[in-house]
Amino acid sequence: MNSQTRQYLFGSIFIAVGCYQFYINDMLEFSMYACAGFAFIFNALINEPAMAAYKKVLTIITWMLIIATALLFFYVLRYKFF
Repeated sequence: MNSQTRQYLFGSIFIAVGCYQFYINDMLEFSMYACAGFAFIFNALINEPAMAAYKKVLTIITWMLIIATALLFFYVLRYKFF
């Protein structure tokens, strides 16, 4: 499996776990997993040849999603366990 396919797979796994969190009505963890999944997918889209014109925009979106995921992770850690 190449690295491009692996990023789509990890993104899909994170989104699937997010859908489960949505199903059990845990919106905080749903948003964290959804952001992480979309960050993986947008990061994979950066290397697609058809998206070469949008590389800068996709990079900005990816970094915003990564930062949002990190902040949500720290919030979940603080909110649920302390």
